[in-house]
Amino acid sequence: MSKIAIDAVTAEFFDAFDNRGGKTADVARIRRLVLPGGVIVKTGPELTVYTVDEFIEPRRRLLTDGRLIEFCEWETSEQTEIAGDIASRFGEYRKSGILDGEPFEGRGTKTMQFVRTSEGWQITAFAWYDQP
Repeated sequence: MSKIAIDAVTAEFFDAFDNRGGKTADVARIRRLVLPGGVIVKTGPELTVYTVDEFIEPRRRLLTDGRLIEFCEWETSEQTEIAGDIASRFGEYRKSGILDGEPFEGRGTKTMQFVRTSEGWQITAFAWYDQP
C-alpha cells in the first residue's frame, strides 16, 4: 500500500506543472506535497538550492505568463525503496512544451525522499538533473 501512495504523490507532483490545453498549472500544490523546510536542488552547470517557496514562484510565473505553454513532464521509469516510514525514489522523466514560441523536449533524472506523516507520505527533499 505504501508504494501505491508514493506513486500517487509522485504523479501529483509531476501533474502540478501541466498546463496543456489551457489548463492552469497548480504549482502551489507543491506546498502540500513537500514538507515545510524541504530541500530542493537543481544540479548541472549552476547548482541551485531552493526553499519550497523559492522553487514555486518562478515556475508559477513561467507556467502562467504565456512564455511556457502546452507543458508537461512525466515519469518514465522509477525505483522506489521503502523502509518503515522513509522512502527513496530514483526516476527518469521526460518533458515537453513550447517555450517562447519554440517547441522543445527534454529528459532527466529526479531523486525524491519521502517520509510517512500523520497526513500520509510527503516529500522531504528532491533533486533533479536535466540531460543536456
